[in-house]
Amino acid sequence: MASAASMTIPVVDLTISQTDVYRATLAEPDPKTPQVSTEDVRRILADGSAIVLDSRKRAEYAAGHIAGACNVAPVPGAPPSEYAVAVERLVQGDKSQPLVIYCNGQYCKAGRQLSSQLAEAGFTNVRRYQLGIPVWRALGGPVEIEMEGIVRIFGVDQTVVYFDARSAEEFAHGTLSGAYNVPADPVATGGLEKAPLPRNDFNTRIVIFGRDGAQARRLADAIGKTPFQNVSYFPSTFSQLAAAIKAQ
Repeated sequence: MASAASMTIPVVDLTISQTDVYRATLAEPDPKTPQVSTEDVRRILADGSAIVLDSRKRAEYAAGHIAGACNVAPVPGAPPSEYAVAVERLVQGDKSQPLVIYCNGQYCKAGRQLSSQLAEAGFTNVRRYQLGIPVWRALGGPVEIEMEGIVRIFGVDQTVVYFDARSAEEFAHGTLSGAYNVPADPVATGGLEKAPLPRNDFNTRIVIFGRDGAQARRLADAIGKTPFQNVSYFPSTFSQLAAAIKAQ
């Protein structure tokens, strides 16, 4: 029997490489597809140079995803080949289309699996943001929540805090039950310190909606510069959201 001193235990280095956290990737050994950093994803979303694809289940995507990312996950139980077919439809058959895939971070397999499936299916420009949505959130990246995500949790999850980014006058004419009014424009001029943020728990889930997605995004960006990291905004209009909630 080998002694403890002579035993060799293989170690996989999944530490963050590079010194600037915004430019960091995981130091994976022999990756099948190259990785991109948080800074790369920000640039890609800004210039539209690639499609950012959320490889998680549709329900996870709906609950909160990188703003500007898309999701074409097949129905649960579908064969893996269906995912590659769905992506091919998304890019209209152009398998050279640049794609950036992400999932739930370092230990999540979804991004690795999908990128491998796509490479095997003939896609030639696939990269991964393997740090995923946890690091994206931690570094203040904007996160969107879909209509179905809000509808699913509204009235069920009593821990969620809702902020209405519209003006006080619009808020007075009707809002979602239990929502607080935090107008986006005063926040931009230093009014955030007066907002009813749940300061006893910086991990509290905060959902923001506004007159439209741009207004909600402004408030989300402002709160993103605080210690709160579980913030998402609704990218469509308040009237659409109110109608969906009323129809429940």
